[in-house]
Amino acid sequence: MRHRKRGRKLGRTSAHRKAMLANMAASLFLHETIKTTEPKSKELRRTAEKLITLAKRGDLHARRTAAKTIHDKEILRKLFDNIGPRYEDRNGGYTRIVKLGTRFGDGASMAVIELVE
Repeated sequence: MRHRKRGRKLGRTSAHRKAMLANMAASLFLHETIKTTEPKSKELRRTAEKLITLAKRGDLHARRTAAKTIHDKEILRKLFDNIGPRYEDRNGGYTRIVKLGTRFGDGASMAVIELVE
């Protein structure tokens, strides 16, 4: 039974899942909107909102904690200099998921995840 087990496995090993979510979070912060499947976008929301909350704090420990997930220095700089201060007076809910329907090839439910203005 999966009682009280958080998160989706997404058909991947834990290392693959962690790397995929880190890369998707970096792409989200770089482009501010990405198109992916609905379960992946719901998992990405958890990761991205935690990183934005760290960016709102803005101290050195928060930057180093976020650097464990986001390995690109330019994206990390954008997260802490632009995206974090943008949500300074907002208490969560930094992302929006818009459902798009099903993908033609395999019928997977697609969604767009974007940063809220």
